[in-house]
Amino acid sequence: MNDKNANLRLTDKEKNLIELIRNTEFGEIKIIIQNSEPVRVEELKKSIKL
Repeated sequence: MNDKNANLRLTDKEKNLIELIRNTEFGEIKIIIQNSEPVRVEELKKSIKL
């Protein structure tokens, strides 16, 4: 890890996105980015393994 990433701070939107990703066990997520920041998830497809 380089020095640039050592002190990386997440915005609230980035934290929410990571939480959404971690709560989605299997599936697809389409993320809309504006000004280098996630602004919304347009498509969330969950897959359930049987």
